[in-house]
Amino acid sequence: MGYEVPAIPHRREPDPRIAAKPLHQRRGPRGHASGACANTEDDRIGSSRAGDHAGGARCRGRRGERSDRQIQQGEQIVRTRDETVRSIADRTVDLLVIGGGIIGAGIARDAALRGLSVALVEQADFASGTTSRPTRLIHGGLRYLELFDFGLVRSDMREREILLRIAPHLVFPLPFLLPLYRPSLVYQFKLRLGMQLYDWLSLDKSLPKRKYLDRAETLAAEPNLKPDGLTGAWRFYDAQVPLVERLVVENVVDAAAHGALVLNHARATGYTREGDRVTGATIRDAVAGSDVTIRARYTVNATGPWLDGTISLLHPGTKPLLRLTKGIHLVTPRATEQAHVLFAESDGRLFFVVPWMDETIVGTTDTDYRGDPADAAPTEEDVRYLQAAAHRAFPNAPFDEILFTWAGVRALVREEGVSESEVSRKHALYDHEKRDGITGVLSVVGGKITAYRAIAEEVTNAAVGKLRSSASECRTADLPLPGAAENGDATDLARIVAADGALAAPVCPNEKVSGAELVYAVRHEWAMTLGDVLLRRTMLGLRPCQGLDCIDRVADVVGAEIGWDADRRAAEIAAYRREIEPMRRFSVE
Repeated sequence: MGYEVPAIPHRREPDPRIAAKPLHQRRGPRGHASGACANTEDDRIGSSRAGDHAGGARCRGRRGERSDRQIQQGEQIVRTRDETVRSIADRTVDLLVIGGGIIGAGIARDAALRGLSVALVEQADFASGTTSRPTRLIHGGLRYLELFDFGLVRSDMREREILLRIAPHLVFPLPFLLPLYRPSLVYQFKLRLGMQLYDWLSLDKSLPKRKYLDRAETLAAEPNLKPDGLTGAWRFYDAQVPLVERLVVENVVDAAAHGALVLNHARATGYTREGDRVTGATIRDAVAGSDVTIRARYTVNATGPWLDGTISLLHPGTKPLLRLTKGIHLVTPRATEQAHVLFAESDGRLFFVVPWMDETIVGTTDTDYRGDPADAAPTEEDVRYLQAAAHRAFPNAPFDEILFTWAGVRALVREEGVSESEVSRKHALYDHEKRDGITGVLSVVGGKITAYRAIAEEVTNAAVGKLRSSASECRTADLPLPGAAENGDATDLARIVAADGALAAPVCPNEKVSGAELVYAVRHEWAMTLGDVLLRRTMLGLRPCQGLDCIDRVADVVGAEIGWDADRRAAEIAAYRREIEPMRRFSVE
């Protein structure tokens, strides 16, 4: 999506008997083992209620469908790519989902769990677009209180609780400090009221309540804060998803485990129609270099910032639905002990300084964007803005030592006459039957990671209604994602190592990622390129060296599994370097 993928050869057929499980247990926030939360007075996390999610249409499940218990025990089947293409050619699916970001992946999982037959296609790799470029928070959004968008805050708080419950290995509680510097009485009142509202709108939460810290307590919690003028801070809790790419992959894995047909590196090039009814789409398969027609009773566009382009294939001349804004983030060496909500002195805009693995994320910006979302990149002005704003609160922090950056494009519901920061973060469903007289298709406009599951539920409810299907009710608020199961993929990795003992060794001098995990990503998680493996499966590409210290070894292991020759191996390494080049423009070597 952000780089040109060389022609991809067919890979060797994986053993279909080996179960599809997510990769090895991942690290959570600093000080937490994966999925664990320290049981201190301030960090005690209780169990949450299961309620408050809308139900879909009720109906019988598909006859002969395997139970969730069987699937969680490892009896999953991931089709090989050739098998998937053949299956797509041989049938008409109930639902075609175009777009493999977090919302498309969530829709595919929800629909497959309800018993619908589903196909999911993504033009590049899963989570390769906007989804992989956020602040990596699951939060209600303090800034939405300023906009009096209480309904959005309440909904997002509810979704935060659900994600903490169904993905405890990926979503972690995170304490924040909001430092105060000689605030006026009016500002103090507004903040206190805001903190109270934030708690009141999440009365069913499992996270600790807000707490006011005086100056001494604040500096004890965060010694790196500028002490001059500091009067105290508010502490409150939200959540973090350090590896959002894994959240997407696990939704896709679970969708496939429940029968979804899944293709990445497969771009929708047009729609098939019978009169005014959409009957599917034509897909360009980058792996085989051929076109595939997917027949579907209903189609959903979930292509994020590419949505207007996707819709133009359906209805040329349609008025744009999106307002695109760009947000950038800096990754620096660890700069703070706590996560912080801060306000930029230059324009008063809220931004975050957040511990992330062993590093720190600073972001984000919010500026209008025009152009191909794949070309979005940080500018000198963007970087200096964040550095200046962060240095104001942390004058001695290493914000000048940039490891890498990323830029993403938000797909917001188009509003005229308001500033970038005032545009609503609410999503919308665009029913083409009502707007354009075209049936059989729906488009998702906007949306954010925190709300992905609820958006997927709403979309699937709409699809079930259009299909007049007897699909079962939504279960995604209650069923854990695959990686939450104990033992993870240990059995499957052991099988790979048993076949080749050399794959037990780490491939990187800096990280404990084995060759077996690379092989697993190729066989069971649709990894087709070095970028897929390094940036969106093992996450080696999001460490300080971005995988460059081990790229030759990774290319050897992945190439041996897929069947690359020397030219192909060299092309893959070059393609990966091009992919991360925009991220490294401001890096301090």
